[in-house]
Amino acid sequence: MASSETAPYTVKIGTRRSALALRQTELVIEALQAAHPHVKFEVHAMATMGDRDQTTPLPALGKGLWTTELEARLLSREVDIIVHSLKDMPTTLPAGCVLGCVTRREDPRDVVVFSQRHAGRYKVLADLPAGAVVGTSSVRRASQLRRRYPGLVFRDIRGNIETRLSKCDTDGFDATIIAAAGLLRMDYGHRIAQYLDSSTEGGGLLHAVGQGALGLEVREGDERMLQLLKATEDTPTMIACFAERSVMRTLEGGCSVPIGVETSWVEEDGTKKLRLRMTVVSLDGKEAVDGENTEKVTDLAQAEHMGKELAQKLAGLGAQKILDQINAVRDAGTTLKVSDS
Repeated sequence: MASSETAPYTVKIGTRRSALALRQTELVIEALQAAHPHVKFEVHAMATMGDRDQTTPLPALGKGLWTTELEARLLSREVDIIVHSLKDMPTTLPAGCVLGCVTRREDPRDVVVFSQRHAGRYKVLADLPAGAVVGTSSVRRASQLRRRYPGLVFRDIRGNIETRLSKCDTDGFDATIIAAAGLLRMDYGHRIAQYLDSSTEGGGLLHAVGQGALGLEVREGDERMLQLLKATEDTPTMIACFAERSVMRTLEGGCSVPIGVETSWVEEDGTKKLRLRMTVVSLDGKEAVDGENTEKVTDLAQAEHMGKELAQKLAGLGAQKILDQINAVRDAGTTLKVSDS
């Protein structure tokens, strides 16, 4: 007779219905199945508010647009685990929910994809002429790029990866900015023309908090699921992402505010340390506050402290003023602006 640890049972996994979300869930199940061959995994997919509304600008939809409905199913025990793109998860979770695990990270950078209309004419973003139209639905991307490339024009572009690529090719865009992770997971890596990060010549771009990582959410106190997920946990990624999420939480930001981060593990004086960079940029790209810190970090509590400390430092240097101005715009009922008028 099988022991309690190896007795067969079923785990219900919740996810969005998008092709990328389903692919990410497949990757998680592959890792879990290898470690727990006696467990059956069932996928329960649903369309969230962010999936259903493809016209409203993302900043107007608020926090939790990709997660709230899935979390309701988790709390009602309709599912046992939710697979999220970590960048979509609010940094404060509902009561009764916890971030149980972060998996090994795909490339977290943003990338440039040029319209196929240009047929290899451009190699990097700096090649685009003044007035070229770049598609993005992210105020973080638009704000940082307005700072570095003031001659470009930004227009909102919504939809899944396939939709955005199609719009870029046919709807008058010269380029679009997309997360590398999604393109790579969906085998669209051949469309990547340029990777953007802090070292990009001519002006870089810091990525979203948690970008490229998958967050697995479970019910608080569900020790069986927490132990099950240990097989997929990547500790360096989890520590880095906790530092990033602490930055966001400290500044009370969300996916609709222009906070960019970048983390990397570096060797310094013979010791492995975490380097955390962050930036806060005004919507028009004319004001910005940047900072970084490098520390020895060995656990999640230290990562949280590191992120909070750097965020508080930049808040005092002007980041909070920028965010207060953005929040005032939102509180007045005005949609945060991605598109240039």
